[in-house]
Amino acid sequence: MIQPVKGAAAAPTMSCDVLVVGGGINGVGIARDLAGRGLKVVLCEQDDLGRHTSSASTKLIHGGLRYLEYYEFGLVRKALAERERLLRSAPHIMWPLRFVMPHDASMRPVWMVRIGLFLYDHLAKREWLPASTTLDLRRHATGAPLKPEYTRGFEYSDGWVDDARLVVLNAVDAAARGATILTRCRCERAERSAGGWLATLQPAGGEPLQVRARALVNAAGPWTGEFLRDRAGVKSARSLRLVKGSHIVVKKIFDHDHAYIFQNPDKRIIFAIPYEGDFTLIGTTDVEISGAPDSARIDDDEIGYLCDQASRYFAKPVRPADVVWSYSGVRPLLDDDSGDASAVTRDYLLEFDEDRAGCLLSVWGGKLTTFRKLAEEAADRLVQRLGVQAPAWTESALFPGGDLSDWIGKPQRPDQDMLRFIAALAERQPQLPQALRTRWARAYGSRLLMLLQAGGLGAEVAPGLFEVELEYLYQHEWARSAEDVLWRRSKLGLHLDAAARDAVAGWWAARHPDIKNQQETSWS
Repeated sequence: MIQPVKGAAAAPTMSCDVLVVGGGINGVGIARDLAGRGLKVVLCEQDDLGRHTSSASTKLIHGGLRYLEYYEFGLVRKALAERERLLRSAPHIMWPLRFVMPHDASMRPVWMVRIGLFLYDHLAKREWLPASTTLDLRRHATGAPLKPEYTRGFEYSDGWVDDARLVVLNAVDAAARGATILTRCRCERAERSAGGWLATLQPAGGEPLQVRARALVNAAGPWTGEFLRDRAGVKSARSLRLVKGSHIVVKKIFDHDHAYIFQNPDKRIIFAIPYEGDFTLIGTTDVEISGAPDSARIDDDEIGYLCDQASRYFAKPVRPADVVWSYSGVRPLLDDDSGDASAVTRDYLLEFDEDRAGCLLSVWGGKLTTFRKLAEEAADRLVQRLGVQAPAWTESALFPGGDLSDWIGKPQRPDQDMLRFIAALAERQPQLPQALRTRWARAYGSRLLMLLQAGGLGAEVAPGLFEVELEYLYQHEWARSAEDVLWRRSKLGLHLDAAARDAVAGWWAARHPDIKNQQETSWS
């Protein structure tokens, strides 16, 4: 509860156990874990949830096959252990995916690939994901889109995730457990005070407020070092390397449901992944940057690189003119003195500032797949320092919408459970268009009941997008603009023309005139 402090000119203040700065995947994951342990948590994010790196990934739940070449066995094992756990926790926004690596003898010999895949299969327990195997691409469906010289391939398992929705669901769960989520609210300053920290927050278009917290979590992603130095006044020997990863989206190149992993002459890899039904996602690059993280955009060289590498494998060349959308994210990688940006570790470090009063935890590095484990480790250490007895709980917990039992009974395999859920939805709600049913099932899981119980769809603001969904996203998922809806809460922006996107922006301006509407300025 916000309470006024003494003095007419004083900003309103609120108190909590932990203030989390940063609404990316690590920040919301930590907020969710702490809130579930009974701590009073406030999270502030200067933009929309997942607005930057956490909605601009390759959208994979994976161990990181290529990291084995850099002897990152601990990181790969940790990520592989999380893989099936995450897939079970949110079957509506994550699902298993089979990857095909066409063999190029000039890249890596067969024996090396086989050893790598053997390790990948056995570094962590697999309960239901199938093991790797060898393919005859002359006979397998995945060989058809490839050049004829690729006759042998290797197939293995990983997972796909809607990264932006994963961020939102963490925040939804944190809020349901008592956390306060403040989006478009920048932490301008944080100072140590009696009993912890006093932070000044600046909401967009609002008056500043102050937060007193026993502990402060710096989960600012690419801004972690800047936040420490410029806003918290804390020195650290740690540093980040900011590495831009860019992706392109083209019209669908192949019809099957597998993804590809391609080896490149520079020893890097790129992925080509089925995306949004009608498209193929190709990425990523590794380009070290020194400028402001929020100004990162794909450049012509990156587009050319991704097209050239994909064209080495696909029979039909991929050309820059084929790109219908692109995006870039900046990975905040822990500086480990690697010369090559591709070799910089994707592992994380949790750093506590122990020098003075006021508990401060900074998150350095990390990857999407290990966010839950990172959050659990951070929460374990925070509750210990705060003197709270609160055990870990997220290992087997489901995310909002992930419990499908009321629709399908006892869960079995996550991918099969979702097919059963979609079939049950069709049986119970036959009046809904099939495309809408499927999209809602994949986006909201069992939470789509909140949309179904709203009393009707309302006006169709854009093809397949009704007022009931827009209001739901405003009320329950912190959406405040057309961009939030079209490019993060969904990817409808890919499927709609400019007039339809403008109609969504116009709806926001008319329905919520107090909110400054945003256009798709961050997406090319």
